[in-house]
Formats: sequence, structure tokens, C-alpha cells
Amino acid sequence: MIRFAVAMITLIVLNGWLAFAQDATPKVQVFGGYSLLHADLGGLNNAILDTDLHQTNAPFGLATNFNGWNVEAQYNADRWVGAVVDFGGRYGSPITAASGATASGIPNGNGYSFLAGPVISYRAKSRLIPFAHLLAGWDRTSLSASTITGTPVPVSSAATAYTDFAIALGGGLDYKIWRRLALRLAQVDRYHTSLNLNKFYGSAFGVGLFEGLATHQDNWRVSAGAVLQF
Repeated sequence: MIRFAVAMITLIVLNGWLAFAQDATPKVQVFGGYSLLHADLGGLNNAILDTDLHQTNAPFGLATNFNGWNVEAQYNADRWVGAVVDFGGRYGSPITAASGATASGIPNGNGYSFLAGPVISYRAKSRLIPFAHLLAGWDRTSLSASTITGTPVPVSSAATAYTDFAIALGGGLDYKIWRRLALRLAQVDRYHTSLNLNKFYGSAFGVGLFEGLATHQDNWRVSAGAVLQF
């Protein structure tokens, strides 16, 4: 009887310890994964491209979705409130060759971001952990130098890069697999940038060619991946 009681007490304590370990809030967590940015082109369209780049047969297209990556380091002050440092990268030029066109030498493009801010997480007994954050920092967008051929008029572009202020407001949902590992099922951000597109494209293709484009953009960023917890 005594042995049975000791065994039961040991089992209860062990179960309690495992539950505590499972539900304990990690002090530090690191997220890494895939990211897709849906870009606001700020009014840029095919008619503007044809006019400003002196084309007659619409050889250019436009891209709005850019593949990349997203990495975050998060410190949790308690089970609810924490702080996040966010890094991101994306690749591809918004200017492409139109379907069936022979344009080649389209400039390469990329963008990188550094953001930081507070995060609020809802940690209950469920394996699902929703969170919301407000991040602010800097975004750097660039185009490479290139010569576009296969068009009625060859086009040369100069290398250009601009850094602007950026804000990401959003949140997501993590699924806890075990104490050290979770999956970020989705993170969705309204990603606001303040890039002056007139100066950006003017610097690349010629000052004064592009006018009337937006100086602020409301983009969307979606990320997913794995979260390590310590």
C-alpha cells in the first residue's frame, strides 16, 4: 500500500512537472521561414512604362509578388509581452518582360528590411498561440544596372538603391509541437513603406521620366516557417 501511494505521488509530481515544462513561457524564440511580399506599385502601369521608356509595342510587364525570407528574434518578458527584432529579404524586379515579348536584360531587384517593436502573445493551455505585433524600422529597395534589349528602343538603367522608413502591423498563429519547437502557420503584416517611386525610377532610368507615382506604399507580407524556443 505504501509503495502504491509513493508511486501515485511520484506520478502526480512527474505529470505536474511535465505540464509545467510544456506550458512554460520561453524566454527567447527564433523564427525563420519563407516570406511573400505583395507590393503596392504606387500607380506604375504599362502605359507609364511605354511612354517614359519610349516603347511602342508594350514589351514590358509588371510583377507584384516577390519571394523571400523572414527571420525574427523574440524576447519574452512574461507570457504576454515581448520584444521582436525582424529581418527580411525579397527578390525580383517589378519590371518584367511581357508575355510573348523578346525583351531581355531586365534589371535585377531586391529589398531588405530591419524592423523592431513590441509583441503581444496569448499563451493558454492550447497548442495554438496567436500573437500581434507593431514593428518599425527601415526598408532598402534596389535595382541593378542593366541594358534592356529586344525592344523597339534599347533601355539602359543605372544601379539605384533607396532606404526608407517602414512599419509592419500584423500578427500570426504558432502551433506548439513540443517545448522547444513550434510551427508558424501564418504571419500576416500590413507592410507600409515610404519609398518615393518617382525618385527611385527616375534615378534608375533618367531624372524626370517618372512623375505622379506614390511616395508611400501599403504592401502585404505573409510569412511561415519554424520557431525554436529556449
